[in-house]
Amino acid sequence: MTSRRQFVVGAGAAGLSHIAAPAIAEPAPVTAKADTGGWDQGKLLHLLPTVGHDRILIKASFEGPLATAPQLHVATARVRGQRTSVRGDFWQFDISGLNPATPYRLSLVSGEGRALCEPWTLSTFPAPDAMPSRLRLLIYTCAGGHDALNAGLPDGRTNFLSSALRQRLLKRGLSFKPDAIIANGDQVYWDLRAPRLSKSLGASPKAIAYAGTFDRSQPVLGGPNETTLRRAAGPQIVPLYGALCRSTPMFFMTDDHDYFDNDEASDEIVTFPPDNFMLNLARATRRLYYPEFLPDLNRPLGLPGASAADRPQGVAEAFGTLRYGRLAELLLYDVRRTLTLSGPSAVFLDGTVESWLKARMAARDVTHVVNIPSNPPGWSAGKWGEWYPDILGDDGRLTTTKPKPYWQDGWLKQHDRLMAAVAGMPGRIPLIISGDLHAIAEGRMLRSGTLDFSTNPIVTVLSGPLGTGDSLWPSAFRGVGATPPQHLAMEETLKPLEENGFIIADFTISSITLKFFRYKFREQSPDVIDTLEPFRVTELVRPA
Repeated sequence: MTSRRQFVVGAGAAGLSHIAAPAIAEPAPVTAKADTGGWDQGKLLHLLPTVGHDRILIKASFEGPLATAPQLHVATARVRGQRTSVRGDFWQFDISGLNPATPYRLSLVSGEGRALCEPWTLSTFPAPDAMPSRLRLLIYTCAGGHDALNAGLPDGRTNFLSSALRQRLLKRGLSFKPDAIIANGDQVYWDLRAPRLSKSLGASPKAIAYAGTFDRSQPVLGGPNETTLRRAAGPQIVPLYGALCRSTPMFFMTDDHDYFDNDEASDEIVTFPPDNFMLNLARATRRLYYPEFLPDLNRPLGLPGASAADRPQGVAEAFGTLRYGRLAELLLYDVRRTLTLSGPSAVFLDGTVESWLKARMAARDVTHVVNIPSNPPGWSAGKWGEWYPDILGDDGRLTTTKPKPYWQDGWLKQHDRLMAAVAGMPGRIPLIISGDLHAIAEGRMLRSGTLDFSTNPIVTVLSGPLGTGDSLWPSAFRGVGATPPQHLAMEETLKPLEENGFIIADFTISSITLKFFRYKFREQSPDVIDTLEPFRVTELVRPA
């Protein structure tokens, strides 16, 4: 009888061809694989799935090009892979017509029918009208980081945690068996033009030596730019995830660095809204590496970045939904994609997106509705692309007594409209869990401008960054840590901690419980990660 190992390795040898497309230079190889606990991933480099109640979407890559299109076997269905790279080493699999709340055995095979990796299991979500008893989520931000950009920094400092440490934190989060993962923005750090941060990231000599440079006048995919993209983005995603999350649905959000720049504004350049090349870089990264958001019946198909002709049917790239029956609906939104610079009428979120968010918060068909924006309400680090006008003063504190150059007062108006909608949900916990800001924190928003939330304070949380290193903490890069802005009255129940970490969020019909995890890489051994327990637990009880 053929052993599992012989079966998989033999399949890889028969099903793979290493002939590269001649138009594109060969990228630097990404060979590191996450430890999958004995699961045989064959020639598979990475595999990241997302699910809905009746559909699965998977992004995958292999050590070399596949000679023929692979197939994904799901129950009795046979789904042919869709090539997402010219070389044929990146593929996606889109499976619809599935049953809700059902575990499926998935098998990935070559065009000749030979296994490319060991089979695995992935479950669909409950039907929209079902009432599951519980939901567990793993949530973090800022998981990106390129090991090549840590080399040569003074005093042994780092820009990011190493891939090995980030992977270890991810494994600890996975050990709690979440039903899904939300990776809230900054999957990639390779800033190209931001005057300050690009000098140590994508425009640095070591970045150029490793990956080359982009030609902004040329397409991202299908030519030399694709090689640079793969060298810049691949080592930040593939070694971290590998196939670790093959049985855990992933919801990847984008933020400023995912457009290959930091949100900076000066007389030299204003980096956002994203120009065409930035947008194409973000879209290409998602196309290759991580899945889009599947459609939701209550999310319009025409929102910005949705229903694109070059993507699977109906999917969205910037604004998504994690819908888990009638128990929970999490609204996932990127505040960079549709940013405008029109002064008092400026917005972070396109009007159609704001209308969708308000409509879902006003609807009564789901028990818990939680906002998950990429940019955090509740705190400021004095940077340009925030909701708030606060800026670092001469005394080292945030102030509004001097103007923040290029900041738009319309952003704050939209903030207040959204906060009013969050606080105005009767019978729900008004909860916001944000990304972007490199910290772990929890607070209660009691007031925003003239809006009084004291009788129903908004709970706002910073989930913690997975990969931030020494030089990218707010206090190191900006000279000030995260602080409540002057526009708000905030009760800081957990003041911002500049530490790596994540949260586990448990939903039941009556409550949401948040468990906070932290890791101090300058003070603690890596071995500590494997047994991390929550240092703080907050139970939020749903109002009657």
